[in-house]
Amino acid sequence: MRSLITVTLTALSLCACADNAATLTPQSNDRVKTEQITDGLDHPWSLAFLPGNEWLITERRGTLRRLVNGSLQEDPVSGVPEVVASGQGGLFDVMPHPDFADNQRLYLSYAKPCGDDGGTTAVGYGTYRDGALKDFRDIYVAEKACTNTAKHFGGRILFDNDGYLFVTVGDRGERERAQDTADPAGSVLRLHDDGRTPDDNPLAGQSGKAAAIWSWGHRNPQGLALHPDTGKPWLNEHGPRGGDEINAVEAGVNYGWPEITYGREYYGPGIGDTKQEGLAQPLLHWTPSIAPSGMAFVTSDRYPDWQGDTVHGALKLTHLNKVAFDGHKPLSEVRLLEERGDRIRDVRQGPDGYLYLLTDSSNGALLRVEPSR
Repeated sequence: MRSLITVTLTALSLCACADNAATLTPQSNDRVKTEQITDGLDHPWSLAFLPGNEWLITERRGTLRRLVNGSLQEDPVSGVPEVVASGQGGLFDVMPHPDFADNQRLYLSYAKPCGDDGGTTAVGYGTYRDGALKDFRDIYVAEKACTNTAKHFGGRILFDNDGYLFVTVGDRGERERAQDTADPAGSVLRLHDDGRTPDDNPLAGQSGKAAAIWSWGHRNPQGLALHPDTGKPWLNEHGPRGGDEINAVEAGVNYGWPEITYGREYYGPGIGDTKQEGLAQPLLHWTPSIAPSGMAFVTSDRYPDWQGDTVHGALKLTHLNKVAFDGHKPLSEVRLLEERGDRIRDVRQGPDGYLYLLTDSSNGALLRVEPSR
């Protein structure tokens, strides 16, 4: 109980002092170019790198594609679970287990069918070898988040350096759910790799609470990355009309949606306050919205001037967004590749140090970002 109180008080302290959310004046950079690796992808969502020069790409319609030695294979991976591929639903993230070389576990997040024509965010894994995913099983299903709204699934997954699995779940288009800690909607979850709930999660042991929740008050987080120095997850999330956010995710912290937001209703009026005591401010908000999706920290020598910066796909404003930070303070924002006009769904740093992008379209592409010369 003492540890829970400590976590809660720490979270409240963080929320109370983090009241200086920033928005930056973006600059443009047209010197960065891309090299196309492949196209012919149907609304790709996520990219994972496996040993042996094999890469996997999820397509929202429910297919998992293989790229072997740079060549897109005609046959998709077998054994992928059934998904709800309607609205914003479908097959989302793909992530190998940290010990994949030994256990061959491959994790997927997806919109799982539930209820009457509904869907909810689910995560599971199977054993992957040579184009086949076998014995797939769910390890977490957000059953209380089941709805037929077909939107705001979240769906990003990430392992931290201690082997815990983080999962984002959107508010499912029913915003009040993000403040209900009995409901996983609008939250970041923290799990063991087999789906069990860690005993030191902030709500563990509290009656009526969703023990898997790590943080809450999120709208629709679709970017998730591990900070290279602190080892803690950061995320980006969609706001409504404005108010997209970058947040450093802390245990037991309420990030405020919809009680606080820098966004507005799509038809004009405000939604809530921009700040309240006890609710965390974002590190940065994008207003107007860029619709962020996918996120990575740049650590590679390929981009020496970008090291430590965050990069984000932008779906609505169609560019690669780069934000430099000093600790938690945003310093500058640069918009790259605007001239291409691509909806960028995912961004990853590959094992070769290059950044790779997935473009969201019926003929989506995998692109490599070439450093500026």
